[in-house]
Amino acid sequence: MATAISANKAELLAIADAVAREKLIDREIVIEAMEDAIQRAARARYGAENDIRAKIDPKSGDMRLWRVVEVVDLVDDYFKQVSVADAQKLQKGAELGDYIVDPLPPIEFGRIAAQAAKQVIFQKVRDAERERQHEEFKDRVGEIITGVVKRVEFGHVVVDLGRAEGVIRRDQQIPREVVRVGDRIRSLILNVRRESRGPQIFLSRAHPDFMKKLFAQEVPEIYDGVIEIKAAARDPGSRAKIGVISHDGSIDPVGACVGMKGSRVQAVVQEMQGEKIDIIPWSPDLATFVVNALQPAQVARVVIDEEDSRIEVVVPDDQLSLAIGRRGQNVRLASQLTGSAIDILTEADASEKRQKEFVERSEMFQNELDVDETLAQLLVAEGFGALEEVAYVDPGELSTIEGFDEELAAELQNRAQEALDRREVVAREERQALGVEDALAALPYLNEAMLVTLGKAGIKTLDDLADLATDELIQKKRPEQRRRAESTTQRTEDKGGVLAEYGLSEEQGNEIIMAARAHWFEDEATVGEDANAETPQ
Repeated sequence: MATAISANKAELLAIADAVAREKLIDREIVIEAMEDAIQRAARARYGAENDIRAKIDPKSGDMRLWRVVEVVDLVDDYFKQVSVADAQKLQKGAELGDYIVDPLPPIEFGRIAAQAAKQVIFQKVRDAERERQHEEFKDRVGEIITGVVKRVEFGHVVVDLGRAEGVIRRDQQIPREVVRVGDRIRSLILNVRRESRGPQIFLSRAHPDFMKKLFAQEVPEIYDGVIEIKAAARDPGSRAKIGVISHDGSIDPVGACVGMKGSRVQAVVQEMQGEKIDIIPWSPDLATFVVNALQPAQVARVVIDEEDSRIEVVVPDDQLSLAIGRRGQNVRLASQLTGSAIDILTEADASEKRQKEFVERSEMFQNELDVDETLAQLLVAEGFGALEEVAYVDPGELSTIEGFDEELAAELQNRAQEALDRREVVAREERQALGVEDALAALPYLNEAMLVTLGKAGIKTLDDLADLATDELIQKKRPEQRRRAESTTQRTEDKGGVLAEYGLSEEQGNEIIMAARAHWFEDEATVGEDANAETPQ
C-alpha cells in the first residue's frame, strides 16, 4: 500500500513537471491548480460551507487536507466555528479567537469529481498560459516576427508564433497575396490586447512600419541609426514611398537603401509581393520634400498654405497625369508622406486661378473702398487681399507704394475701417435675426461674422457652445487630394469644426469653450452656497 501511495505522489509531481514544461509556465502554478482542484472536490464531499484547504508538498508530493475553524464563545456557523470546549479536543491550549486546523482524511476521486478537478486544472493552466503570452508579447509591439500559417478563417490569417497565435486581419494583409496553410510568413506585431478569451496578438503586413522594419533588417546603416526613415506611405501590394535622411554626410541615403545593383531594395520588394518602392531624400524644407515626393513628375512651383495644412503644386501641362498617378496614387502617397493635402494644378490652371483671384479682389476693393479700378489693382498687385490687411497695416507700407502718399494711405485706411464697421453692423443684425444670444458676443475672439456662422449651425446659447469640444469648434477641414480628369475636377472635404474657416488656434478655441462653460461653475457655486445656508447649525 505504501508503495502505491509513493507511486501516486511521484506521478503527481511528474504530471506537474510535464504540464509546466509543455505550457512554459511555472511548476508552482500547476501545483496550485491541483491544490485548488482538490479543495473543490473536498468541498463537494464534505460540504461547500466548510473552509477546506489542500496542500501538496512540491518536493515529496505529500498531500494534506484540512478544515479551518474559528474558536468562538457562541457558535453560529457549525461549519466554520467551534466552541472552546470542542476546540480543546482538536488542539490542546486553543483559546477564544484562535483559528485551528481540523485534519481531514484523503478523498477518493469518483468519475464526476475527477472530471471536475480536470476542468479546474485546465482552466488554471490556461489562464496562466494566457498571462504568460501577454507578458511576453506586450513589449514587442513594433517588432517583426516570423510564424507559420496555421489556418485561414473568413479571410483572416491565423499564424502560429511558437508560443502563441497571432492574427493578420483582412485589412492588414497585402491585397492579392496568396497565403496557404504551412507557409512561413513575416509580419509586424501591430497590437497586443488582453481579452477574456486570451491575449489577442494582431499582426500586419500592410502597415508602413512593416516596410520600415524590413529596410532596417536589410540596410545596416538604418539599423545602426546612420540613416533614418523619416516618413513612409504605402498603397499595399502596389506602390510605396519612403523619405530617408543620412546623419553622415559621406553616405548617400538613397544609394544605401537601394544597395549594389538594387539588392537591398529588391529583398524588401520580394517580401512585399512586388510592391514598387520610391526612395526619396527627405528634407526639412517642406517645399523641397514635396517636389521630391512627387517624383518622377517634374514640379514648376509649390505654394504652401500652413494654416490649412494644404500645398498647391503647379506642374507643366504634360506632367499632370504623371504627378497624379494612376487612380491618384502618386499624389495620394505624396500627401501621406508629407502629412499635408496636395492640390495638383497645371500652369494654365494656376494662371487662370491667379487671374480670377486678382479680378475678385480688385472688384472687392473697388466696391468697399470706393476707388477706381487702377488703384484697386495696384493694391492687389502689392499683395493686399483683404480689407483687414489695408485697415491694420502700418501706414508707412501703404505710403511707400508708387503713386501713394501719406494722405492717400490714411484715407484708404479710414475707408477700410468704415467698410469693416459696415460689415460688422450687417452681421450683427443677421446674428440677432438668427436668435443668437448677446452673451455669446461677449466671449473672447468671436466677432459678429463668427456668431452668424454659429447661429446658422444651430448654436445660439452659451450652453449650446459649451457642449462642443474644441475640435468640433475650430478643427480645420482637410481636403483630400484633388483628382483631375481631362475635363472635370472633383474635390471632397472632411467635415471640419464650425468655425474652421476663421483660422482660430487650438489655444483660442480652448479659451472660447472654457469661457462659455464659466457660468456652469458659477451655478454650482451658487447651489453649494444655498445648500450650506439651509443646513441647520
